[in-house]
Amino acid sequence: MMKTVACIVQDGFAPFEFGLACEAFGLDRSNDGVPNFDFRVIAPHPGVVTSKLGFSINVEHDLSFAYEADLVIFCPVPREYWTQIDPLLLEVARDAVARGAWVLTICSGSFILGASGVLDGRRATTHWMYSEVMAEMYPQIDIDPDVLFVQDDRIITSAGTAAGIDACLHLLRIELGAELTNRIARRMVVPPQRDGGQAQFIDRPIPVAQNDSLAAVADWAVEHLRDDLGVDQLAARALMSPRTFARRFKAEYGATPAAWLARQRVLHAQRMLERSDLSLEQIADECGFGSAAVLRQNFSRVLGTTPTAYRARFSCAEESESSAA
Repeated sequence: MMKTVACIVQDGFAPFEFGLACEAFGLDRSNDGVPNFDFRVIAPHPGVVTSKLGFSINVEHDLSFAYEADLVIFCPVPREYWTQIDPLLLEVARDAVARGAWVLTICSGSFILGASGVLDGRRATTHWMYSEVMAEMYPQIDIDPDVLFVQDDRIITSAGTAAGIDACLHLLRIELGAELTNRIARRMVVPPQRDGGQAQFIDRPIPVAQNDSLAAVADWAVEHLRDDLGVDQLAARALMSPRTFARRFKAEYGATPAAWLARQRVLHAQRMLERSDLSLEQIADECGFGSAAVLRQNFSRVLGTTPTAYRARFSCAEESESSAA
């Protein structure tokens, strides 16, 4: 279980990305039943650390804590430092990966891992604006510019800015389960899990989601996951042709209707695995997968684990029954 979190900043740090790491792992949410982390902000050179917006924060701790933390977070690196990463940060990155700690980078923080060599032969991402530069600097890394985040073993790299929230929630879901992560997401007023990737933002930085009929159909689909839902049926509810519906749906949700439905069904399965003692066949039927085999296939593809292993770690069915009594 992850208990200690080290968040590394340096001169030129980005306030928003730094803040979302603090929001995800640093706040006391014990009133919501969420365990607290021992969260510390650290720097290669303690003292006054200046943000890229000109204001400063005082960081008391050096990098010592990073060598024992369960999670090490690297905030974005200013572009002028990409070719001269502080050797102290490189040592921390190599140590964290070697001892099996979680490592998470937000936006250009991935350049630290690139310089350290720990991403060699791995898949990773960064902000789409920087992906070509990173690919040129580190051709041994498989850069995916079209995703919100990438997990390769215990290394998570995220795309730009708000994608860091997705990466943080993804890690929290692995460590705490869907139920507690959903509570955190509700407090942050963000969706617990977004579909799609960076590709939907490259050509239009501000995504347009103004089609009320698609939103109504999506809401309806979530309430009817058990049904045999297809593009034809969903398109009919939206009063569109299947081709037009599929095109508009992918443009607005960043995923095909089928992929989006599969993800929603996995999320529903997570909740049922946590809160009930139903068999896998029953859960598969309730979620619209049809069979336990199909449930396992989709669950493993999305979450990288089996439904049985997930239930063993995150089940709170007995706790729910006792609280209801």
